[in-house]
Amino acid sequence: MMMMTLTTPVTQNNLTVLALHPTHATLLDQTALPATVQYVEIHTPQAMAEAIQTMIVRGAPAIGIAGAFGIVLSARIALKATDSTEAFHQHILADAQLLRKSRPTAVNLMWAVDRMLAYLATLLIAETPLAEIVEKLATEALAIHEEDLQANYAMGRFGAELLPENARIHTHCNAGALATAGHGTALGVVREAFAQGKCSMVYADETRPRLQGGKLTTWELVQAGIPVTLVCDGMSGHMMQKGMVDAVIVGADRIASNGDAANKIGTYNLALAAKAHGVPFYVAAPSSTFDFSLASGQEIPIEEREADEVLGLDGNRYAPEGVRVYNPGFDVTPAHCIAGIITEKGVIFPPFLENLKTLLG
Repeated sequence: MMMMTLTTPVTQNNLTVLALHPTHATLLDQTALPATVQYVEIHTPQAMAEAIQTMIVRGAPAIGIAGAFGIVLSARIALKATDSTEAFHQHILADAQLLRKSRPTAVNLMWAVDRMLAYLATLLIAETPLAEIVEKLATEALAIHEEDLQANYAMGRFGAELLPENARIHTHCNAGALATAGHGTALGVVREAFAQGKCSMVYADETRPRLQGGKLTTWELVQAGIPVTLVCDGMSGHMMQKGMVDAVIVGADRIASNGDAANKIGTYNLALAAKAHGVPFYVAAPSSTFDFSLASGQEIPIEEREADEVLGLDGNRYAPEGVRVYNPGFDVTPAHCIAGIITEKGVIFPPFLENLKTLLG
């Protein structure tokens, strides 16, 4: 991977999280934020898979777009390597498997890669010239990017309608522009509510162990001029007990047929606190996040990450030698804790098993 550092600060008005160029893709390096704004150049699907695995790019919708871009990079390399249609196809299929395995929980990645492969199959059946296939795959990947952006704007509008005036919103992890093509899922709702004068404060959990809330969500909201207060993950129950929270809005990495939703570890604790105190808990996610092949959240694969994430922070170890670590990257919030799921097609309310398929088809 090649890396370059921008000399001008990225603001919310010109933030580009992912971009596809004629020879490579660029990713905003989220592991460097908020201290440094820098972009990583990605030239191969292997480098894209590594960037996804190491969380240079993160957030389910953004990972999906990155996967689509990875297929384009694979096709470009295959075109230079062979003029055999079969070899071209097999090259891309092998890279697709690598991309799919880079983050197992976020279904948007599998959805986007499979969409690209399905489109590739139709082009091959039509005997489209290989060079033309490469161009068409790039167009398809860019369409996925644009569709996600428009979905975020729609979710923002639908979600803002759910909130009271002067709403104080609690969120967990980062489900903003950084996790998507732009604007955000949960933070897209926040942005729209703030634009309408309905959001008076956002409480952002630190989101241990990688601190996406402390590093990324707060950075986004400060850039946008939206009032934000950083809190520790364990403070939510206390805050709700004191009447400080009007709604909780989070993103999701995969949602099962019954409405169970997987999101960053710690989300379930927040949902339980909200339910105990009568605070509505909403999930904001595009339709690509739904996995109707799964009956419930018990079937969602949960990624387990490296022990180093828990043993210290930013390379500084604070835990003693010899201690054991359990580090699941996600947890599942049961549908009975969720007041509504905000999608680009509207808000889905319980009973989810019936209403999900009615709205999303």
